[in-house]
Amino acid sequence: MAKITHYKQYPPNVSKIYSYFECRRKKGSQFSECVFFGLQYLLKKYLLGQVITEDKIQEAKLFYQMHFKQSVFDEESWRKVLEKHNGRLPIRIKAVPEGRIVPRGNVLFTVENTDPDFYWLTNYIETMLVQMWYPITVATISREFKKILAKHLKATSGSLEGLDLKLHDFGYRGVSSQESAALGGAAHLVNFCSTDTVAGLLMAQRYYSCPMAGFSIPAAEHSTIISWGRSREKEAFERVLDQFSSGPVSVVSDSYDIFHACKHIWGDELKERVMERSQDSCLVIRPDSGDPAETLIEVIKILGERFGCSLNSVGFKVLPSYLRIIQGDGIDLVSVEEILMKLSDEGWSAENVFFGCGSSLLQKLNRDTLSCAFKCSYVETEGKGMDVYKQPLTDPSKGSKRGRLLLRRNSDGLLETIERGAGKPEEDLLVTVYENGSLVQDYSLEEIRKNARLRDEDVNPTLHNQDQELLRNHILNGVH
Repeated sequence: MAKITHYKQYPPNVSKIYSYFECRRKKGSQFSECVFFGLQYLLKKYLLGQVITEDKIQEAKLFYQMHFKQSVFDEESWRKVLEKHNGRLPIRIKAVPEGRIVPRGNVLFTVENTDPDFYWLTNYIETMLVQMWYPITVATISREFKKILAKHLKATSGSLEGLDLKLHDFGYRGVSSQESAALGGAAHLVNFCSTDTVAGLLMAQRYYSCPMAGFSIPAAEHSTIISWGRSREKEAFERVLDQFSSGPVSVVSDSYDIFHACKHIWGDELKERVMERSQDSCLVIRPDSGDPAETLIEVIKILGERFGCSLNSVGFKVLPSYLRIIQGDGIDLVSVEEILMKLSDEGWSAENVFFGCGSSLLQKLNRDTLSCAFKCSYVETEGKGMDVYKQPLTDPSKGSKRGRLLLRRNSDGLLETIERGAGKPEEDLLVTVYENGSLVQDYSLEEIRKNARLRDEDVNPTLHNQDQELLRNHILNGVH
């Protein structure tokens, strides 16, 4: 942990270090904007109140002596934090409100010391704060899914009804830790209300005051089907229908042969049992192997032949309301678009299908997905301020911003970052969220969801630029 040694490296007489976090712009990236989410959890969990104690100082002193094999731990300065500030961190963090959509390349939060003795603290906490890359990236990818789903749902059904249940989080077992499941699961819940990741629900409850942020339905897994034996798949299916007769239920149906199951078991032997269910207790059939698009098209054709279908108000085919499909295997941003395109090409509405996503939502991503970076941009030495930056010859895209920063909406309604301490403070969209060990701002998931709602141009990407300007602040109704 080299940061332990950084206090020895700053110029003499430094009194302030001011740093910022951004998702850098990257040419050719598939993501042009990000959803800001997760800082409040990190602050509440790790930085509130007294975080420095004498016991911790002694433990750290011993630990770093063993780790570096020399004495580099600044025991004196940490004790000063304990004595002068009662172990609370003399730090101010200003951040964009959680849930806000910010084009890449803009400041998302700034960090500075509030006591000149502790200039070294600003970047000391970088490691923890940069872990913000994870909830931001999950919330952003989840919202990109939502854009695709909204576009197809609107085009093939005429409305956005049920949009926030269209993408179900199946990712709990595919992430690296409980905390990842909680953070990633909660980040998905900024955009949707459909999840099996209980840790995310608990986080939304405990840190974002939302009593129940997401919902699920009873569902079969392969073990509950194959434990009946190959010759008794019908009995396995029937058992699930019997046990969950009142609400919706999902049944994985590819244990042996998905097409046989749809045609002969669901579509013949159990046909009456399926048809007696209602929209409120619909059967959701789950294919779980094979090429996602091809398998799904084949399954929906078989179900259409066996159970019939009707045309909706915009002329697309819809299965009877007691029957739906969920595709939870092989789903990512590319395959979900491909599946929805093929469905509409074959005349089927997106109403027929739900999606489940695991690792592509919560795990197949990293800090480089949105180029998340934390850099120092301003220092004060003996009361004199200086704008600082990096500008690597070998990679100009890694250049950093200069001076004190402000995020504002310009006259075109677009967000932009003003550097070098310019701009009017009253225009600044960054809000103080943490100061000297206290949380200054507490967002509820409800507010965050409002901030992250889709805009008209997210659903109608064909809108021309001038229309986009007119509609930029026109928020869609009823998505949440």
